[in-house]
Amino acid sequence: MRKQLENRADVELLVNSFYQKIREDAELGPIFDEVAQVSWELHLPKMYDFWEGILFGTLNYNGRPMPPHFRLTTKYTLTPEHFDRWLAIFFQNVDELFEGEKADDVKYRAYSIATIMNTRVQQVNEQVRVENP
Repeated sequence: MRKQLENRADVELLVNSFYQKIREDAELGPIFDEVAQVSWELHLPKMYDFWEGILFGTLNYNGRPMPPHFRLTTKYTLTPEHFDRWLAIFFQNVDELFEGEKADDVKYRAYSIATIMNTRVQQVNEQVRVENP
């Protein structure tokens, strides 16, 4: 049964279940685990803070999400299809767990963030192609 997205515990459930799906995904899992070599014990708490801040206005997140994605794209070409897959898994995850206004809001915010990130990463990809033909 789905519930309202109401607090940090819900955010942690959302983030943990999402990244479990990401890690199990044949397309995205290797990017996170093998290419980026994400340190999950460090990454997950940052994501709790990030999404809690987005949804509930807390000021716990202290970071800059773009630079790590820029560094990653110099090692591995992130494509628009990667961002589409990330978003599809995120939406599926939200829809499995939650309903209501905050669930809709987190999907809207994820779409906005993925769109901006994809645009910026594709700009870096183009710059890398120009500099290293």
